[in-house]
Amino acid sequence: MVDGRIVKIANLLLEYSTEVRSDDKVLIYADLAAKDLALEIYKNALIKGAYPWIRVEIPGRQYMFYKYAQDKHIQFFPEIDMFEIKNTDVYIALRAPLNVKELSSIDPSKISMRMKVLKPIFDWRVEKTRWVIFYCPTEGLAQEAGMSLQEFEDFVFNACLIDWRKTSMELHKIKDRLNRTDKVRIIGSNTDIEFSVKNRSAVVADGKRNMPDGEVFTSVIEDSVNGVIEFDIPAVFYGNIVEDIHLKFKDGVVTECKARFNEVFLKKMLNTDEGARRIGEFGIGLNYNITRSVKEILFDEKIGGTIHLALGRGYSETLSRNESAIHWDMIKDLRVNGEIYFDNELVMKDGKWFIL
Repeated sequence: MVDGRIVKIANLLLEYSTEVRSDDKVLIYADLAAKDLALEIYKNALIKGAYPWIRVEIPGRQYMFYKYAQDKHIQFFPEIDMFEIKNTDVYIALRAPLNVKELSSIDPSKISMRMKVLKPIFDWRVEKTRWVIFYCPTEGLAQEAGMSLQEFEDFVFNACLIDWRKTSMELHKIKDRLNRTDKVRIIGSNTDIEFSVKNRSAVVADGKRNMPDGEVFTSVIEDSVNGVIEFDIPAVFYGNIVEDIHLKFKDGVVTECKARFNEVFLKKMLNTDEGARRIGEFGIGLNYNITRSVKEILFDEKIGGTIHLALGRGYSETLSRNESAIHWDMIKDLRVNGEIYFDNELVMKDGKWFIL
C-alpha cells in the first residue's frame, strides 16, 4: 500500500506546483527508487486528460558514463533529448539517489564539460516548461543526513506538506522589499560582503519549481560584488562535498578561494568558464520547517535564516547577465551573529526578519 503522504505529494506536484491540465505533455523523469510516486503522478495525469510518459534513471548509469565515456561521448549532443524537451509542457523530476556519492571519484572536468554540452537542453527546460523537482526519501539521503529512513521521511514531508499559499504571501513581502533595494550587505562569521541588486527582478520560490521550497532569489549587478564570505554549510555538487569555503570578491569576480576540505574540486569548478567566478544568484532561505543541513542543496538552500550565493549561471527571469555551464549554490548560516542590510537598513538579524 502506498504511503498516504506520497499521494499528497503527487497531488501537490500536479495540482499546485505544475498545474497540470488536459492535453499537457508531461515528462516524468524518475530515479528507479521513486517508482511509487512516479506511478501515482502518472495515474493522476492520465485522469486529468494529460499525456504523461516516464523516463527512468537506472542507479549507476551516470557513473558508468563518466568512467568509460570517450571525449566523443562527452562532446556528443543528444538531439533526441532536445526534441523531447521541446515537446514537453510539464517536466517533473523525481530524484531518489541510492548513493549520493556516486560521482565523487569522477574527474570534475568531465562533469563540467558535459554540462556545457547539455546546457541548451537545461536552458529550454528551465525557461520554457513548467517544471518541478522533488527528492524522494531514500536510505542514501537519510545516511548522508545522519538520520534513520523514517526520520528523514518525516523531515521531508514536514518540509513539503505545508500551506504554500499562505507561505507565498509572506515570501512576497520579502520580494517586494528586495525589488526596492539597491545595496545588500551581509555580515556574519568571517563574512562582510556587499553587492547591488538594483533594477533586478526578485522571484518568489513558493513550491512551483522545487519541493520543498521556500526562498526568494534574485540576481546581482555582475561587477558590484566586493568583500569576503565564508560558507559554513557544506557545499555539495555532483556528489562532491566541499567544506568551509572562503571566497574573496573584487568587482564581481572571485579573486581568492580556499576550502578546508576538497579545495582542489572547488578550484576546478571555478575554472569551468569565466562566468563560474561570478555570482548568478542571491537567494534567501525562508522555510523555517527546515532547521538543519542534510547535505542536499534542494533542502539546505531553503533553511530558514540562511542565504545562498550561486556561482555561475543566473536565471533570465531575474535579469541576470551571467552565463556559465555551472550553477553552484553555497549557503551561509546567519542564525547566530548574522545580519542583512537593505540600503543600510537592518532587515534581518540572527535569522529573524523584521519585514515579515
